[in-house]
Amino acid sequence: MALHFLTPSCTDARVGDVVVLTGAEAKHAAVVRRVRVGESVTVGDGEGVWLEGVAEDVSATEVRVRITDRREQELPVVRLLLAQALAKGDRDELAVQAACELGIDGIVPWQAARSISRWEGAKAAKGRDRWATIVREAAKQAHRSWVPPVEDVQNTAALVSRAATERVLVLDPTAEARLSAVRPDERSILLVVGPEGGITPEELQKLEQAGAERVRLGTTVLRTSTAGPAAIAVLSGILDRW
Repeated sequence: MALHFLTPSCTDARVGDVVVLTGAEAKHAAVVRRVRVGESVTVGDGEGVWLEGVAEDVSATEVRVRITDRREQELPVVRLLLAQALAKGDRDELAVQAACELGIDGIVPWQAARSISRWEGAKAAKGRDRWATIVREAAKQAHRSWVPPVEDVQNTAALVSRAATERVLVLDPTAEARLSAVRPDERSILLVVGPEGGITPEELQKLEQAGAERVRLGTTVLRTSTAGPAAIAVLSGILDRW
């Protein structure tokens, strides 16, 4: 499979045009991935445009790609979003990376009551940018036409308000309803995953009162780094994405 690269400058490119990779993306292509002249590659803008082409000139500062084919992919009508609670270490980052590789359409960092990590002040912007970088690289690795956006960190009240327009599914190992029994409707799905200590009873109550549904994956308790990706795999089958 051809190597994939991202650049916003390719949005309007057509067959026969030359797309130029510069900066870090050019260095990554030339130095890290060792793209050679004549090699087939793919290029996207992260917003649905998918281009195939051939490298015509390669250097650490500029890679020129002649476009041979162009396609555009629409976002799914029913979007699948992940509200991932902030977690200690790199567990939340592992969840976000895997979620992107598995096809999530958007990421919502959640400051849950039991989140040990706290995104406050300048740390909130730095944390979001860190997640966005992880998502971008995961999208490239997975050859995705769309790079999922990472929203600003949200608290529980913000998640509660989203239940008015989105179908909110809260992963809870004590729930009676099974995730595999969920049947989609016209609403986008917001999958909520708690931190290491779990979601508090107060948070569950507020979410349920707003219309959220508690669902379980199985009889075991998964880590916060694996629960979201596992649930995305289940929902991808239900939504006929896989």
